[in-house]
Amino acid sequence: MIRVIFIPAEDQPIEVKASPGDSLMAAAVNGGIAEIIAECGGACACGTCHCYIDESWIAKLPAPGAHEQDMIECVIDPRTESRLSCQVTLTEHHDGLIIHLPRAQH
Repeated sequence: MIRVIFIPAEDQPIEVKASPGDSLMAAAVNGGIAEIIAECGGACACGTCHCYIDESWIAKLPAPGAHEQDMIECVIDPRTESRLSCQVTLTEHHDGLIIHLPRAQH
């Protein structure tokens, strides 16, 4: 199992468990993370699964692809650490991954 720690903008961290091969979005949705809306179901078409990768983890994840980067430009408050959680596939190397959540997705 992979532990992922989601940190809401104004709340306490929430730890969820995921399996290798799960998307970060699926881990959030299955773990009840309300801030990850995921309207398109993981098709990289809406930006409502936007999150911020903790600085300590950015270099440990592959860079976003061109399509993901285009979608990130459309989210509220994009930053260099922004990712669409539907585009991050978890592996056993991501145990303890820390994700910061935006205040809003729309």
